[in-house]
Amino acid sequence: MLLDRVLEGVPSGDTPLTFAADIPARPSSMSEWPAWAHPSLVRTLQENGIARPWSHQAAAADLAHNGTNVVVSTGTASGKSLAYQLPVLTTLATKPRATALYLSPTKALGADQLRAVISLIDPEDELRSAYPCEYDGDTAMETRHWARENSRWLFTNPDMLHISLLRTHQRWAHFFRNLAFVVIDECHSYRGVFGSNVALVLRRLRRIAARYGADPVFVLASATTADPGVAASRLIGAPCAEVVEDGSPRGPRTIALWEPPLMRDSTGENGSPNRRSADSEAARIMADLVVEGARTLTFVRSRRSAELTALTTKRLLGGVDSELAARVASYRAGYLAEDRRELESALANGTLLGAATTNALELGVDIAGLDAVLVAGFPGTVASFWQQGGRSGRRGQGALVVLVARDDPLDTYLVHHPSALLDKPVEATVTDPSNRYVLGPQLLCAAMELPLSNTEAEEFGAVDLLGELAEQGLIRRRTNGWFVTAGTNPHAALDIRGGIGAQVAIVVAESGRMLGTVDAGRAPATVHPGAVHFHQGESYVVDELDLEQGLALVHSEDPDWTTSALETTEIAVTAVLEQKLFGELEVALAEVEVTHQVTGYLRRHPSGSILDAVELEMPVQTLPTRAVMYTITPELLLKAGVPAERVPGALHAAEHAAIGLLPLVAACDRGDIGGVSTALHADTGLPTVFVYDGHPGGAGFADRGHTEITHWLSATREAIVSCECTIGCPSCVYSPKCGNGNDPLDKDGAIRVLTSVVTALG
Repeated sequence: MLLDRVLEGVPSGDTPLTFAADIPARPSSMSEWPAWAHPSLVRTLQENGIARPWSHQAAAADLAHNGTNVVVSTGTASGKSLAYQLPVLTTLATKPRATALYLSPTKALGADQLRAVISLIDPEDELRSAYPCEYDGDTAMETRHWARENSRWLFTNPDMLHISLLRTHQRWAHFFRNLAFVVIDECHSYRGVFGSNVALVLRRLRRIAARYGADPVFVLASATTADPGVAASRLIGAPCAEVVEDGSPRGPRTIALWEPPLMRDSTGENGSPNRRSADSEAARIMADLVVEGARTLTFVRSRRSAELTALTTKRLLGGVDSELAARVASYRAGYLAEDRRELESALANGTLLGAATTNALELGVDIAGLDAVLVAGFPGTVASFWQQGGRSGRRGQGALVVLVARDDPLDTYLVHHPSALLDKPVEATVTDPSNRYVLGPQLLCAAMELPLSNTEAEEFGAVDLLGELAEQGLIRRRTNGWFVTAGTNPHAALDIRGGIGAQVAIVVAESGRMLGTVDAGRAPATVHPGAVHFHQGESYVVDELDLEQGLALVHSEDPDWTTSALETTEIAVTAVLEQKLFGELEVALAEVEVTHQVTGYLRRHPSGSILDAVELEMPVQTLPTRAVMYTITPELLLKAGVPAERVPGALHAAEHAAIGLLPLVAACDRGDIGGVSTALHADTGLPTVFVYDGHPGGAGFADRGHTEITHWLSATREAIVSCECTIGCPSCVYSPKCGNGNDPLDKDGAIRVLTSVVTALG
C-alpha cells in the first residue's frame, strides 16, 4: 500500500498523518446514444472507445438539444465535454448556418478542448463545415480574420468576448445572428469580482444575440460544487437546469490528511514556532512514491514552488538512484506550448514518474493512469481539491490522494476536520453582478455596443447609477436611450479579471523588459521600494514605484530574505445593511470605508525570523466596500476571561483566524479579503471585529460570511484549538500579510472570544 510506504519514511517521533480513509470504487451508470445524435459523430466516438455515454452525459445533452440551459456538475474525468459536444456538433452538422461559442477561463484548457473537438470531426461528412477555431490574444491576425469569416465554432475566453467580439459585434453579425449554443467550461472558476464581471459580459452577449434575433442555449460544465444550478443561473442571468448525478466509474482511493510537524530548532515571528513547509514535505513524500514506481503529481501554490519542489525531489532521489531523479520534472504555466505537450505526454506514458505543478494541470488536461496526487496546501476550495485529487486513478485503478497542510488556519482546520473535505462541498460560488463598481463600467460597455434603452436601464436597476455616470461626462441620455459620450473607450478601461484601479507595469530597469502588472490598489503593499518580487522562479528587488506613471522599476537580485508590508488600516461604517442582536453580541453586514497606508516593510529570513523593519512614506488609499462585523460587550469579554488589557490581542488573533477560514464558506482566496479589529471602535463604541471584501463595492464574500457566520466562526474556533502550538503560529492566528507585524496576538484570548461568540449565536 502506497500510504504505508510513505509512512515508513517518517522520522521517529513525528506523527504527521491526522486522518486516512478508503473511498470505495463506484460503478458506472450507462445510457443509450440519443436518437437525435448525428450518426457520424456517434460512430467516431465509438471508434474512440466510447461504446455508450454515461447517464449524466446523456441527460445534459438531451436538455441542451431540447433548448434548455443546463449545467453539468460532476467529478473530475467524468467526461463533461461530451455533454456539449453531442448537441453542438449535431446542430452544426444539421443546420448549416448555426454557430457556437466556447468559453474557458484559461487558454490552455480552450486549446485542449479544441483539439478534442477536431479529433471528432470526420472530414468526409457534414461535420467538416463546423470549422472550429481558436480566437484568443495569442491568435495570429490572419487566423483571426479567417475565423471571423469562416468558423462556426469559436473557442475563446471571456476576456476576448468582452474586448473584441462584443465591442465589434457588427463585424460578427452573421455569427451572432446564428448563435445556437454557448458553452461555458469550468464555470465554478468564475467567482468574486471576476465572476461578477463575467456574469455581466454574458448578459451583454445575450443582449447582442437578441439584437440579431438569436436566443442561444447555454451549456455549462462545473466541478462538483454547492447549488450549481443556482450559481449557473446567476452567472448567465437566465434559468438553468442542473445535472449532478455522476454516472462515471471511479476506482478506489485512499485519502490522507497530513500536517507537517513543528520544527524544534527554529522559531519565526515573535518567537512563534515554525512547521516544516508543505512544499518540502510534499517533495519528500513524492520521492518515496517515485522510488516505489508510482506515477505521482504534486500540486503546489506557485510557479517558484513548482520548480523548488521538483528540484528537492530530484536531490532526494539522487542519493538513491540517479536515473529516477531524471524522471521528475516541474510543470507550470509560462512554458512554451511544445514543452508542455512533451511533459504531458511523458507523464501520461510513464516516462516521467513525478511532476510538481501549479494548477496549470488542474483544468481540462487529460492525464490518466496516475497512482498518486499530492496537494501541498489546500487550493482554496473543496471543488479545486477534488479537481486536483481527481487526476489520480483516472482509469479505474486504486490511487492515493494526500493533502499536505500549509501554515494556514484553514489547512489546520481541514486536516483535523476531514468531513469538511469528504462530505458535500460546503462553499458556494459567490458573484454579485449588482455591485455598482462592477456594474458601472459594464453599463458603459453595453451602451457603446448598443444604446441602452430606458427599459433596460430599469431592468438593470441602474437608472441612478447611469445618472452618476452622466454627471461624470461618460454617458448622456437622449429621448431614445443612453449613449456613451465621444472619446470614451470603456472596453479598454475595464479589466474583467477584477483589478483595483489602473494597472502598474513591473519593468526591469536595465533592459526595459516588462515582467507583468499589478493593480494600482495593491501596488503599495506588493511593489513598494525595497520589495522582493518573484517572477517565473526569478527574484527581483523594486527600486522605484511611480503610481502616477503606473510604473514599478526593478532589478534582478536573489536576496536571502522576503518582504512583507507594514500598514495602518482604519475602517468607518457608512451604512448598516442588516443587523441582529444576540444578547451582548451584535452581528451586522455593513457598507464601510477602509483607509490604508503602507508605512514600511519587514525583511524576513526564509525561516520566518525578522531581520529588520524599514520605514516608507506611501500615499493614503481609500476603499469603499462591504464588511461582516460583530461587536461584543466588555462585560461579556470579562466573563469569558478576557480582561481589558488582553482585548486587543484576543480580537486581533480572532480576526486573523476568521480571515483564514472565510474561504471555507465563500469561494474566495485569503488575498481577496481583509480585516480590522479594535478594542473600541468609534462608530460602535464597543470592541469590534470587521472582515471586509478587498474590492470596491464588495465581491460577495462578506455577504456570504454574514449568512454563514455561525458555521464560519465555529470552524475558526476549532482551527485555533486544533493547532498544537501554545502561543500562536502561522497555522492558527498569525497572518502572512498582517500590517502590524502580528503584534499583539493572544491565542488563548481568541479561543475565549470565539467561544463566547459561538455560544451567543446559539
